[in-house]
Amino acid sequence: MKKFIIFLTLSFLTPFLIQAQDLADALRYSTFQVQGTARAGAMGNAFGALGGDFTSISINPAGLGLYRSSEFVFTPAFNKNDMETNYRGSLMTDSKYNFSFNNLSYVSALTPRNQGETGLVNVNIGIGYNRLKDFNSTMLAGAANMNGSFLDYVADNANVNIWSDFYENLAWETDLLLRDDNGIYWHDIEEAGYGQSLRKSIARQGAINEYSLAAGFNFNHKLYIGASVGIVDVFYRETSQIREWDARNNIPYFDEMRFNSSLRTSGTGYNGKIGVIFKPINEIRLGASVHTPTFYNLRDIFETSMVSNITFDDGPDSFRETSPWSEYDYDLETPLRANFSGAFVIGKAGLLSVDYEYVDYGSSTLRRGGDGYDFVDENNEIAQIFKPVGNIRVGGELLATQNVSLRAGYEFYPSPYNREAFGATQPNADANRVTYSAGLGFRSGGFFFDLAYRYSYMKDFDLLYPAPVSDYYAAPEMASFSNVKNKVMFTLGFKF
Repeated sequence: MKKFIIFLTLSFLTPFLIQAQDLADALRYSTFQVQGTARAGAMGNAFGALGGDFTSISINPAGLGLYRSSEFVFTPAFNKNDMETNYRGSLMTDSKYNFSFNNLSYVSALTPRNQGETGLVNVNIGIGYNRLKDFNSTMLAGAANMNGSFLDYVADNANVNIWSDFYENLAWETDLLLRDDNGIYWHDIEEAGYGQSLRKSIARQGAINEYSLAAGFNFNHKLYIGASVGIVDVFYRETSQIREWDARNNIPYFDEMRFNSSLRTSGTGYNGKIGVIFKPINEIRLGASVHTPTFYNLRDIFETSMVSNITFDDGPDSFRETSPWSEYDYDLETPLRANFSGAFVIGKAGLLSVDYEYVDYGSSTLRRGGDGYDFVDENNEIAQIFKPVGNIRVGGELLATQNVSLRAGYEFYPSPYNREAFGATQPNADANRVTYSAGLGFRSGGFFFDLAYRYSYMKDFDLLYPAPVSDYYAAPEMASFSNVKNKVMFTLGFKF
């Protein structure tokens, strides 16, 4: 049971090694950091009580009410994702660069005819998108002189009557999975006492983007109310390869194996947000907002293949086998979110802002499988393994000159894992993500330019292949993954 729970708690970092939808999906599409404009990014996205920036639509749509003029902005970004792994004392690094558009938006400021500065002062309409999450990354992990194998998992499954076209059948058809006269499945690496080298590579692509239509209302320059409807677009692709080879040439027959897997997930979801900002005095702003769950309809396409190189008594040979494609539709409801914010504005000199976001990841729910499956067991696991968290965002801005502003921010996203689940300690209970940011802005007339740099760090643990379901084989060791994300953002904006 303990090995099973460890695999569950970590499966979101590995490509799918089972043909199923589970807590990996729930967490992957429920966790994110809003990536809108460069001004918000430089200030830690602490915009729940500030408004006046399209990023706030994804945090507190009441911020739309603070616009006093129409605006068009777009935000390109350059990203570098570095991953360092440590597996059985072997360090490996990999990195990936990518370019993206984090934000594109338009706000129309509407002032009621003959309206003064009391009552309903203005109504603003906004439309555009903010990027919520970027999946692009690559990583490598591996070690020499192994004491276990991915084929342990396959042979163990076969011995407990678990057989699928995606794993066991591939190993059988490529002569990697063998069976003795007693009907027991085994493999050459195990027979030789292991000692092979192993390397795993993973490449991820895709993003989550939120397209919003929002309205904000300004009452007496004291009370601001806003609401939005969001359509969320998801694309995720993950390809991986587990390669094992007899580097020391001490395993009879076995030379090399490569197991490849490919998962593609696409779909759309929708949500709603409502929020309020109140200014008891000019220097103080208080904000609150509620986000409904995002209701996703998703489709997974999954495929695996296996290649083997074997030297028989009469010479070397190679085999390749590919699984059928698996397509599966299902629904996912992400957690409800609540934001509470406060900001202190120091006249025209600067400001300080703090956001607190409450999210209960244990409330994520899988629903309506394409074959009528109800996900009862998976949802019970989600509720046991994940917990509520409070995300913290802090930001500040200093007006250095009449046209130039300096900014900085800090974000803390606690691990969504409970300390214990099903009687076992979860190794990722301390896998927190921390982000530091800084930037500057330039304003001249109706034009503005913002620049931001963001540094994000998280360390967590994972299995390179799943643990065997029985206790016959030893549980595989975990690898540590240290992830650093560097992002540079530029926003060009025009007010009119």
